Amino acid sequence: MPFPLARWTGLAGSTMLAVAAFLGGALPSSPHGLTPVGIWQGPNGPLLIALWVVGLGLMAGVWWTLRDRVPSTRWALATIGLWLVPLLVAPPLASRDLYAYACQGATYAAGFNPYEQGVSALPCPWLDTVSPIWRDTPAPYGPLFVLLSGAAVAVTDSLVGSIVLFRVLAVAGVGLVAAVLPVLARRCGVAPERALWLTLGSPLVGVHLVSGGHNDALMVGLLVAGLAVVVSRPGRPGPLLAGGVLFGLAAGIKVTALVVVPFAALAALAGTYSLRRLVREGGWVVGGAVGTVVGLTLAAGLNFGWISGLQQGGLAIAWTSPPTAVGQTAGYVAALFGADIDALPVTRAIGMVVLAVLLVWLWWRARTRDPLWHAGLALAATVALAPLFHPWYWLWPMAVLAATTHRTTRWFALVALISSFLVLPDGTGLPRFTKMPGAPLMTLLVIVVAVWLVRSARAGRRPTTVAPAAD
Repeated sequence: MPFPLARWTGLAGSTMLAVAAFLGGALPSSPHGLTPVGIWQGPNGPLLIALWVVGLGLMAGVWWTLRDRVPSTRWALATIGLWLVPLLVAPPLASRDLYAYACQGATYAAGFNPYEQGVSALPCPWLDTVSPIWRDTPAPYGPLFVLLSGAAVAVTDSLVGSIVLFRVLAVAGVGLVAAVLPVLARRCGVAPERALWLTLGSPLVGVHLVSGGHNDALMVGLLVAGLAVVVSRPGRPGPLLAGGVLFGLAAGIKVTALVVVPFAALAALAGTYSLRRLVREGGWVVGGAVGTVVGLTLAAGLNFGWISGLQQGGLAIAWTSPPTAVGQTAGYVAALFGADIDALPVTRAIGMVVLAVLLVWLWWRARTRDPLWHAGLALAATVALAPLFHPWYWLWPMAVLAATTHRTTRWFALVALISSFLVLPDGTGLPRFTKMPGAPLMTLLVIVVAVWLVRSARAGRRPTTVAPAAD
């Protein structure tokens, strides 16, 4: 596809999505709990779905086609910026989380602890805009985002004003990624234009980070900035401490950013790995991250309740999480034999155990290999093995993998491509209505991947046979 045609094709797609947002996006007044059939039968239903599918298809198709052959960094940034313009002025798409942010900010601004009470305790003046499942649950976000959301509500004292500020924060996060990702990519020997296009050209960014205003944008921006600082000045205490502070700020948005810190400590070493050097140089990164999280928690006047708040994600059940899909499938199989079991707690617990083991194994391997590539894999494992998967979560590992991998990008780009189509414009998640065959198919995929990993590990341990020399 010629590059000018690609640019304008993607813009046509994003414009269609913006029109879909006005027709039936995640508007404050839109009804909750609609089914795909209900959306189709509603006002402008067929037109809304057509704009959504075609618009996403155009953006996703161009992004996928050019994922490994973008002409330049300047072209990538100009094209991505052009695609985002229509979505900046449109109502929210594909998620109602902005309304939850506003209500949690109102709760904090009113003197309540959002880690101890749901937004219905105030009650929030915009409670009707929040999805019912999240009205009585504590906030799962870090103390920095609680401070920011409280400030947004206090400054604007309105729902629309708060949403505008949340979107400004999201755009700032995307801008930060655009600024620092090329630095990280160059340090890792990866073409910066490819890294930028893979990360920011994805429809996930326009739909979920910019239009949806998710705080993941700011979290990813701070995370990538921390990695860029660390790899730019290994062995130097000042920059390493600054990198750790950036990781702590990222964790102050979402605590999962801390997954990267042990790998960043390895990247901080100016020489080969040794325990003494890890403590002396990597300790600056770890200390900066932990100290920042503790400082933010104290500054907000809160406790560490966001840790228990993370468990609330388990309230949503969708087969896009592999451990959840396995649990659902086990229940379906048991039902064939007349049994009624809830396997979700078991499979999700097994997923957490597997994740813990996998993270330790990845870190151990990273001591003598590329720690940043392994950091991306660790984030991918964290997203895949969590009890809940949202499409925009995949941007966490994708940003790191895109800037650090010299290998094929097809597998993680394919996940992003498929994830782009999992939510409808009003925020209705398709996995809720496709448990069959979604859960069994995901379970089958888990089995295939597990078998492939075992065979690959055995092949890696198999000694190479050398033919004897001829006499």
